[in-house]
Amino acid sequence: MEVTPETFENLPFSKLFKDYINGNEEILRFFTTGLPDRKVLSEYCHEFSFTGDREHITDLLLDFNQTFSPSDRTIREIESLRDPDTVAVVTGQQVSLFGGPLFTIYKTITAILTAKNIEADTGRKVVPVFWLADEDHDIEEVSAVKLFQADTTDEFTYKHKDYQYHPPAAGNIHLGDEFVRFEKKVEEQLDETDFTDRLLNELRKYYTPEQTFAQSFGRWLLSIFEDDGLILAGNNHKKIKEFTKDVFITAVDHQNEISNLLDDTTYNLIDAGYHGQVDVNPSNLFYFDDNGRRIKIHFEDDKWRIPDKDWNSAELIAEIDSDPERFSPNVFLRPVIQDHLLPVIGYVGGPGEIAYYAQMKEIYPVFDKQMPPIIPRFSLTLIESAIDRILGELPFEWTDYQQRIEDLEQNYIEKTEEHDVEKMFTVWQNHIEELSRVKKQQISEIDPTLAGSVGKATAAYFNELEKVKGKVYRSMKKQDQIQIDRIMRIKQNLFPNGNLQEREIAFVYYMNRYGLNIWDYLMDALQDEEPFSHKMIWL
Repeated sequence: MEVTPETFENLPFSKLFKDYINGNEEILRFFTTGLPDRKVLSEYCHEFSFTGDREHITDLLLDFNQTFSPSDRTIREIESLRDPDTVAVVTGQQVSLFGGPLFTIYKTITAILTAKNIEADTGRKVVPVFWLADEDHDIEEVSAVKLFQADTTDEFTYKHKDYQYHPPAAGNIHLGDEFVRFEKKVEEQLDETDFTDRLLNELRKYYTPEQTFAQSFGRWLLSIFEDDGLILAGNNHKKIKEFTKDVFITAVDHQNEISNLLDDTTYNLIDAGYHGQVDVNPSNLFYFDDNGRRIKIHFEDDKWRIPDKDWNSAELIAEIDSDPERFSPNVFLRPVIQDHLLPVIGYVGGPGEIAYYAQMKEIYPVFDKQMPPIIPRFSLTLIESAIDRILGELPFEWTDYQQRIEDLEQNYIEKTEEHDVEKMFTVWQNHIEELSRVKKQQISEIDPTLAGSVGKATAAYFNELEKVKGKVYRSMKKQDQIQIDRIMRIKQNLFPNGNLQEREIAFVYYMNRYGLNIWDYLMDALQDEEPFSHKMIWL
């Protein structure tokens, strides 16, 4: 694999993310450290200390991971957390079918490589941890699988018949018997390669009807990175909920302070020319009802409310204390719980996560904590050899393929044809405009009321001109159809559905094409790289 760094400037990322990547002080003031490169992270690691009960935490993680059939290496990595010198680099994601889009793998690779690098630089033991965001109730999002198919992207969404309305936490949902048919449908869309049989056998082993979304995802991810000692963690676990309930209690006890801090920071972000990634609400808690549905708790008029139930703060704290499994964090509270459970020296996040962490720095002291450095995940575009061969034949930069296909086609014709169609029709239109201006003046001298009719006639003429121009372009497009088809193919590969490849395509597509160990090769290619530029990976 060959790696080529590219700037983020011409890619669809927010100003906040681009300024963060570029080390702009205006945005870095919302974070704990400067740009978290290898040197900054190593310095932070040297000074970091953790006061949590390591023996208890290690036992909790051992219990949590047993569900996912961890490798011996993962067990050893968990056991190492008993040592007060051991720290963690954490990332996380929702528990999507078959592992989700490419960025899930990129996050994991970033965490593993960062852990290895900091360990090498500091001598401290650093373990990689993947946090399962399995309490989210967006079942449709985690049920989608997108694959390249010819020159298009096909999306397959598993419609679980029991959970189309008011679904519970996605991680708790069993795949069910009907999943077998869905799995077969996805399998049929994978091209037959030397790796297909082995890949499908692995997927069938981990994605079975009796497994939950979380169990399947976790077991699949651990199998991919079994030699790297990846550890799984999460909050959807009875004993961990008991251990982290103090975070929920603090969130209730200091509701007003936390809400004001989030509001103020978000205002300051917007005032600095950035955006607030997540809307701030007075409550940061969810509640699981008797049917397992995850319901937002609202706070108003000094009451915490869900439909058919309310609490004052003392009552809510009492229920959290007695039944912590009922409660779930929102996007602002989840990172605090993560840092309560783990000795986190860095969190690997995508652009959206970096943006909401920018809102959070000031609430950490309320929980007697400091926000860890936020490490951008690797952002990559994978270039297959078939795409590489035709990229150089076309007169575009790779980022140009973000444009609409109609615009790309027209731009191609303009760049390559001998006849300058735009100039031809512009000259024609200018000539008509000048002729119409003269005739309009002459006719107005005869009868001023006819000036409008001249304008309408001119507009109609221009409309016909546009139709003729369209016919000319269509004729030229037909003559250049081979290259136009290549433009479509490249666009769909680099920017499927108009988005970055990493946000759309399921990573199993590439495992089917290039082997189950493709991610080992990718880690080798990235081991000396930092994630502060977009990377083109030539396969």
